[in-house]
Amino acid sequence: MTRFLFCSLDAALIGDVARQVHEEGHDVRYYVEAKSDREIADGFVPKTDDWRADVDWADVVVLDDIWVGDDVGTGKIAQELRAEGVAVVGGTPNTDRTESDRGYAMEVLQDHGIATLDHREFTDFQAGIEHVEQNPAPYVIKPLGEVQNVKRLLYVGREDDGSDVVDVLRAYEKAWGHRMKGFQLQRRVEGVEIAICGFFDGSEFVEPVNFNFEHKKLFPGNIGPSTGEMGTSMFWSSRNELFDRTLGKLEGWLADEGYVGSIDLNCIVNGSGIYPLEFTPRFGYPTITLQTEAFESPVGDFFDDLAHGRDPDLQVHRGYQVGVRVVLPPFPFDDPKTYDESSRNAAVVFETESRAGIHIEDAKKVDQQWRAAGESGMPLVVTGKGETMQAAREQAYGRIDDIVIPNLYYRDDIGERWTDGDGDRLLVWGYLGPAED
Repeated sequence: MTRFLFCSLDAALIGDVARQVHEEGHDVRYYVEAKSDREIADGFVPKTDDWRADVDWADVVVLDDIWVGDDVGTGKIAQELRAEGVAVVGGTPNTDRTESDRGYAMEVLQDHGIATLDHREFTDFQAGIEHVEQNPAPYVIKPLGEVQNVKRLLYVGREDDGSDVVDVLRAYEKAWGHRMKGFQLQRRVEGVEIAICGFFDGSEFVEPVNFNFEHKKLFPGNIGPSTGEMGTSMFWSSRNELFDRTLGKLEGWLADEGYVGSIDLNCIVNGSGIYPLEFTPRFGYPTITLQTEAFESPVGDFFDDLAHGRDPDLQVHRGYQVGVRVVLPPFPFDDPKTYDESSRNAAVVFETESRAGIHIEDAKKVDQQWRAAGESGMPLVVTGKGETMQAAREQAYGRIDDIVIPNLYYRDDIGERWTDGDGDRLLVWGYLGPAED
C-alpha cells in the first residue's frame, strides 16, 4: 500500500483519480485550496486541510495543475519537493511556462527542430489589427495572461482576409482590454486536430503513447462558445511517426528538466505537415479520467512507479475510448443565481446498479447519494470503450441514458470526427504508421 497526497492548489480537478487510487486500497489524502471547491469529492476521498503538513507522511505527492491560486507555480513547488527527496508527479517552472507563455512554448518547439505556424504576440490591440490588415489571412486569437483560461475568448478566424479577426479584436479591446494584457495571433491552417500525449517518468516517455481528440465547443457540430472541454475520444499506440516528430523530439529536454507526469501537445496535421498549437504540461481534464478508464494496470501502482522513476509496465485497452462531460446550467458561464436555482446540490440518480464508466468531477457523496458539488456545473464524466470508435461511443452514451440529473446536458457527437473521416485522413497521410528510421 502506498500513501498518496493529491493536491489541488487552485480548482479541484484530480478528485476522480484520487477516488480510483483510494478504491484500489491505497492510503489517500486529498487537499483542495479553493474555498468554492472544498466539498468536491467529499464522501469519495479522505481529505486533509494542510497539505504541507502531510508531505512527510506521503510516499507520493501528485499536483494536478500548474496554477497556485491566480499564479503559475506548481512546477516550482514540485522542483523544491524533489530537491528534498520527495517523489512528485508534477512539472517544473520551465514546463509550466510552456502553457502560460505561448511565445516561450513556440521557442522550445523551434529549438528542438519542430516546425511551428507563423505567430506573433501583441500587447496593443491596434498593433494586432494593423498586422492583420497588412497581412490578410485567417488567424487564431489566443489571449495571454490571466484571461487565457477564459476559454470562450479563444477565437478561430473564418474569413480568408482576416476581417472577422479584426472585428473580434476591436470588440475584445472594449470588453476585455482592462484584463487582456496581450494576445497571440497564430495563422490558421486546415487539417485534423489531434493531441499527442505521453506520460514521462523523469527520464523517458512511457509506452504506449496516447492520441486524443478534444471537443471544446459547447454544442454538437463544434459550434457555440468554447469550453474547457465537452468530451474526448482517444486511442493508444507505440511510438509512431506522429510521436517521433513532436513529443519525441522533446524527450531529452524533459529529462533535463526532471519532468514527471502527463504532457500533451495539441496539433493540426494535414498532408503538408504537423503544426503544434499548444502544450498542456499537466493532466488534461477530462482527458486523465478517460486515460485511467483505459488503464488495465492499477492506477495507483502506475503513478507510484512514475513518481519514483521506475518505468511502469503500463497495460491499456487497445481499442478506442470515448469520454463525455455531463454538465449543468450555467456551464460554461459564471452565473451564481442560475447555478443556485438549477444545479446546486442536484441529485444524481442512477437507473442501474452499475457504476462502470461513471467518473466524478464536481461531485460529492452525501449519505450514499451522489450530488453536484462546487460551482462549475460539471458533476460527471461518462466513458465507454470498444474495439471500434463507434462501439466506444455506444457504450458511453448507453451509460448516460441510465443517469438522471435535472437539467443535465452534453454533446452527443463525441468521437464522430474519427468515424466521419479523421481516422482515414491520418492513416492516408502516414502519421499513424511505424516511425521512420
